[in-house]
Amino acid sequence: MAVRWAYPSSAGPAVTRSCSTSRSCFSPSARASSMTVNGTIEIHGDCEPGFVAVRDSLARNFSEHDEIGSAVAVYQDGEKVVDIWGGHMDSARSRLWREDTLCIMYSIAKSMCATALHILADRRQVDLDAPVATYWPEFAQNGKDAVLVRHIISHNCGVCFADATAAGDIYDYDRMIAALEVQEPAWPAGSRGAYNTVNIGYLAGEVVRRVTGTPIRDFIHQNICRPLGADYQIGVNADDVARIADLEPNPAGSAMAAQASNGETPLSRAWRPNPNPMNTDTQNSLEFRTAGIPSFGGFGEARAMARIYAMLANGGEIDGTRILSREAVARATETQWTEAADGMTGRAMRYAMGYAKNPPGGTAMGPNENAFGHLGSGGARAIADPDRNRALCFVSNLHSEGFGVGARTEAIVDATFSVA
Repeated sequence: MAVRWAYPSSAGPAVTRSCSTSRSCFSPSARASSMTVNGTIEIHGDCEPGFVAVRDSLARNFSEHDEIGSAVAVYQDGEKVVDIWGGHMDSARSRLWREDTLCIMYSIAKSMCATALHILADRRQVDLDAPVATYWPEFAQNGKDAVLVRHIISHNCGVCFADATAAGDIYDYDRMIAALEVQEPAWPAGSRGAYNTVNIGYLAGEVVRRVTGTPIRDFIHQNICRPLGADYQIGVNADDVARIADLEPNPAGSAMAAQASNGETPLSRAWRPNPNPMNTDTQNSLEFRTAGIPSFGGFGEARAMARIYAMLANGGEIDGTRILSREAVARATETQWTEAADGMTGRAMRYAMGYAKNPPGGTAMGPNENAFGHLGSGGARAIADPDRNRALCFVSNLHSEGFGVGARTEAIVDATFSVA
């Protein structure tokens, strides 16, 4: 496939300008036109000269890896230096990926739910070291009285199944909460790490609701997205559904789907309330897109999540808007557990309070061991590197080959952090 980027053929020196919006200013040499001609895929948007490796990597994803549509945004020192996109919103390639296209980010939503609790802790409305039952008394049933708030966002609470649910219950928040109240923990809280694929958003969401009276999707919008001008929604508004890119299955298959369809795996048990796990028809449905599933039902622009993670990389503040104190970010990103084989997927993992970190020898979050972020099973990735003050978000509508990993995503991450 031919790929062409809509950029000037020569790049002059970068010019630094101040900008306070999510669509921050670029040097004149980075400004690009926006057009597609003769069936050639073009990369549109803006890219500072120092980050052309990211643009080139996105282009190669189309020419070498059969990408359908994708976008990437990068922030450096609180300034947006990459904001590019290309391809199509559907496999028929009938709808161009636009500047305002929304894409599913799957489990990146988990990190937003955790951020919501960190905001409440920063405001002293929640104590992360208090039992969950302090705020949600019914949760204490069946041996869960020792589960702390920090455990539910650190993926080590032991409440990773909801056995009293049926397929489709992810759409019914109250039924999920009732099932979690009677669920017995799989192991003592804090004793083992296990990626909490379905329940984490509901667990965090109910604490947020009990404390504030606000559904977590609305709390995230009001306290993170709206102040930052970030177009990210857990449960898309009806007026915005037409902007969503269709998720397309990957011919290479998905390791996560294989585990989920095997009735004897922990992942299959955890996904009991999820109808047709990893089925793209289900996840392209209006019901899924608008449901507001807190654990993996978030859709947005790459630039939106990159901006949120740029805030985190910058110690909780960007462009004069502070979301978290520097101390809260430091606490949130302290490693809570490391497992060579976590209790849900059997993969090597390391987690902070709501954010993934590189396990020993891993580079999913880039080369820096202090970096943190989150993966989305379709291939989305959001990363904050506080040492470099750099943040990244990549989204694609072609499902990844595995658990939020794949050649296209890794190429973007590698290119982003290849820049000194």
